[in-house]
Amino acid sequence: MNPAPEPDSRPDHWLGGRLVLRQPARGGHRAGTDAVLLAATAGARAGETVCDLGAGTGAVGLAVALACPEARVMLVERDGEAAALARINAEANGLAARVRVVEADVTAPGRERRAAGLLPDTVDLLLTNPPFFEPGRHRASPVAAKASAHGFSEPGGLEAWLRTCADLVRPGGRMVMIHRADALPACLDAMAGRFGGLSVTPVQPRADAAANRVLVAGVRGSRAPFSLLPALVLHGSDGRFTPGVEAMHRGGAA
Repeated sequence: MNPAPEPDSRPDHWLGGRLVLRQPARGGHRAGTDAVLLAATAGARAGETVCDLGAGTGAVGLAVALACPEARVMLVERDGEAAALARINAEANGLAARVRVVEADVTAPGRERRAAGLLPDTVDLLLTNPPFFEPGRHRASPVAAKASAHGFSEPGGLEAWLRTCADLVRPGGRMVMIHRADALPACLDAMAGRFGGLSVTPVQPRADAAANRVLVAGVRGSRAPFSLLPALVLHGSDGRFTPGVEAMHRGGAA
């Protein structure tokens, strides 16, 4: 039997060239600054099991695997072509021994998820950049892979996504999510009763602009109070990345 053809892709050089990431050449979702911010704020520790949920081609999880050589990483992705590129990327960057790719629908019923290998209480740190839109809240892309990455196909998608997050993360484990700033109330509602010690970092395009992203972190089962952290500003007045964000793009931690 002939092997499946490699998805049409092109290489991007991430983290100052230390990570070569093959992403869809056309049509599919391509990871960018959101993924960089999520990976940089992860805080993975030696020996931990890290899950990149909705991994696409693996940008976040592979960046964490590169930064924390003692971590084990699971990349979870529903789209077959994106998952194939994630496997290629793990192998090409010398990370395949510590990185496992799981093809699974994050919003599927528990029995189906477990059959795919998503077992409860097995993750120390979960990182996720979920689809941003519920059905009917945006104009969906005509490209199926991009439409799936950007929006849920059924109502209640974010609730189902975060329910899976809570199922996977062990008690006392952590999760970090990046989302649209205007979705923060829905994110906090869906995390309530599942994660505590919640902290929110607003992400502003410029110092004088309203936040358009939020980084939301929590600890499963924690009763610690909510924290609103200082904003992360992406660009200076000259339009370039601020020094801290530029360092993140080159592989530095937040």
